[in-house]
Amino acid sequence: MTARADRERRVQDMAHGDHLCLAFADDAEQRRVVTAYLSAGLELGERVLYFADRRDPREVLSWLGSAGTDPRRALASGQLDVTTAGKSYLAAGSFDAEAMASSLGQEVRDSLTAGYRGFRVSGEMGWALRDVPGTDQLERYERRVTEVFAGQPASAICQYDARRFGPRALDAFDRCHPGAVEPDALYAAPGLRLVPGFRAGQRSLRVVGTVDYRATDAFAAALETTLDWPGDVWVDMSALEFIDLAGVRALAHAAGRLPADRRLHVVDLAPLLCQVVGMVGWDETPSLIVTARETAS
Repeated sequence: MTARADRERRVQDMAHGDHLCLAFADDAEQRRVVTAYLSAGLELGERVLYFADRRDPREVLSWLGSAGTDPRRALASGQLDVTTAGKSYLAAGSFDAEAMASSLGQEVRDSLTAGYRGFRVSGEMGWALRDVPGTDQLERYERRVTEVFAGQPASAICQYDARRFGPRALDAFDRCHPGAVEPDALYAAPGLRLVPGFRAGQRSLRVVGTVDYRATDAFAAALETTLDWPGDVWVDMSALEFIDLAGVRALAHAAGRLPADRRLHVVDLAPLLCQVVGMVGWDETPSLIVTARETAS
C-alpha cells in the first residue's frame, strides 16, 4: 500500500486517538461523513461536540434525525453539543491555537469524569478564511490537537471545504493531520477500488488494484465522472497493480474529451506502463500528461 492509502481510513473505522482531515467538494459528502461520525459517537456512549460554521446547528441536528438518530435526549443530557465557530474557536474574538487545544484536552477529561466512554469532536474550518486575528495559527493548532488526543479515548475530524480553500491551503492543512477520511468509492469490487479524494490539494481519482477487461467499463465510467470536476483531472496510480491496454485507452479517451485548457494528469504510473503508453502513441495526446512512479535506487 502507498503512504497515501495508509493514512486514509473510512469514518466507520476510526479509533481513539485519531485526528483526521476531511477535504470535501460537495455537500452530500460532508453530510454523510458528519452524520456517520456523530451518530457512531452517540451510540458508543461518547460525548460528542460539533462546531458549525457554514451550517446552521439546526441543520446538523436534522441530519442526525434523518438518519434515524434522535438527538433530543443527547442534547438534554449534555452528551451532544452542537454550537458555532463563533462560540468556540473565536469565542474571544480571535483565535488562540494553544488555548483551543488545551480546551479540547479539558473536554476529554471532563467527558471521562462524567462517565462517558470517550470524546469526539468535529469542526467546520471555514472560519479561518475570515479576517480574524490568529487564523495564521491554524496549522500549529492542528498539530497540537494530534498531540493532545494521542493515547486518549478521543478523536477528531476537521472539515475543509475544497470549494473555499485553494489547493495549496488544502494540502498544507491535510499534512497537519496524521490521517484523512476516505470518501466513498465510486467503484468497489474484488481486485479494484476507484476512490475520489485529494492529492496535494487537487481533486483526484485514486486507482487501487487491477484494471483489466472485467473493470474497463467501471474505470471509464469513473473517469467520466471526473470530467465534471473543475480544473485539471488527476488520476493517482500509486496503488495500481496492473492496467491493460483497454484501461490505458480509456485514459486517453477521457483526456481527449477535455477542453483545450484542461489536462488529465496520470501520476505515479509504473515506468514500464509509461513505456507502453509511449509505444502506442497515446502520450502524444496534448491533454494527457503521464508521470512515472519514482523507483528506489
